[in-house]
Amino acid sequence: MTTFVQYTEPEPELDTADADIIRATLPLIGTHIDSITTAFYRRLFDNHPELLRDLFNRGNQAAGSQPKALAASIAVYATYLIDPELPHPAQMLSRIAHKHVSLGVTAAQYEVVHDNLFAAIVEVLGVDVVTAPVAQAWDRVFWMLAETLIAQEDRLYADAGVAPGDVFRDVMVVARQDDTFGVAVFAVESMDPAKPLPSFVPGQYVSVGVQLDDGARQLRQYSLVGAPAEGRLAFAVKRVDAANGCPAGEVSGYLHEYFDVGDQLQITVPFGDLTVEPSATTPLILISAGIGTTPMIGVLEHLVARNPNRPVQVLHADRTPESHPLRDRQRVLVSRLSAGTSTLWYTGGGAGARTGRMDLSDVKLLPDADVYVCGAPDFLESVRAQLAAAGVRRERVHLEEFTPTDWRLPGCPA
Repeated sequence: MTTFVQYTEPEPELDTADADIIRATLPLIGTHIDSITTAFYRRLFDNHPELLRDLFNRGNQAAGSQPKALAASIAVYATYLIDPELPHPAQMLSRIAHKHVSLGVTAAQYEVVHDNLFAAIVEVLGVDVVTAPVAQAWDRVFWMLAETLIAQEDRLYADAGVAPGDVFRDVMVVARQDDTFGVAVFAVESMDPAKPLPSFVPGQYVSVGVQLDDGARQLRQYSLVGAPAEGRLAFAVKRVDAANGCPAGEVSGYLHEYFDVGDQLQITVPFGDLTVEPSATTPLILISAGIGTTPMIGVLEHLVARNPNRPVQVLHADRTPESHPLRDRQRVLVSRLSAGTSTLWYTGGGAGARTGRMDLSDVKLLPDADVYVCGAPDFLESVRAQLAAAGVRRERVHLEEFTPTDWRLPGCPA
């Protein structure tokens, strides 16, 4: 079950004059959106260097995926406002809201974003273009988006039983298990008996905060794994090396290198909107590539513990058996499901697997199944097209990708 925030109040609408201005200027904004977002982040971090040091993902900033994600969210929302016949961007908004609360974002921070973003728009387009009516119309779009997200985030905080921003918990590592395929699983418990760690829904994640050698506190989201255990959470971290223009993962490398049983961390309470209802009986198809297998492991462990008779089909693609994260763990979990099956693809070949990229054309998919897909953007696009060709209804397909806000945008892992 994918958990999107439900709308309980009427959504705001642009008045005719503002809508006409947005319609006329959206192509110009779109043409310059990369320059605008680049100028925005430069201004933001010049004025508030603590945000890059302690909140924003420096790897995503270096790779450019965070600016692209901001650009995509604003453009998609503005386009919907001037053409409400388009599909509602509920999935995008839900994804952003969950990411924001997992970082402890609060309503007051939207004012900081607003001021630096609009200064960047004027810087790039010039005062002759950004007249008072143009500025007013885009100001309205920004605050409509911001107010929608703030309302969703307030509800998420309330549902988690915490005050806005109060999501961080001091924890101690109580177990570490290293997978031979480059993944470490850290189990943690709260250091404050008055604030025990809550349970989680399979598919959720936590943000993990690490104080690096240069003094920066960097936050990354990691999928929760492990069977339900009262007061304990476990998350999987794949060490990420520099490759293809992406920097090495600062936090993943630091966790692998320096953290073991007895060490202290900060994590958040769980969030995430791509979740699976463990007690449902509908067939389930879990499709992943690379580190995208980690949320699927969390789903499988919940099913083994609570619903082992649910029909489950696991499909995973990787380069080689040696690069397949948590491979043995996945195999054992599938074997413990009475109606579980697994099909693997390795581009480099491997025993018990198909050779090449994932090809679903001759795979008999479970009928009427809910389908969950996690992996890199090109993998998601390929699988979504293959599922459509196989006749799987779009509303049954739920996708997740480990980059900022919009799964269609390329990015680098942490």
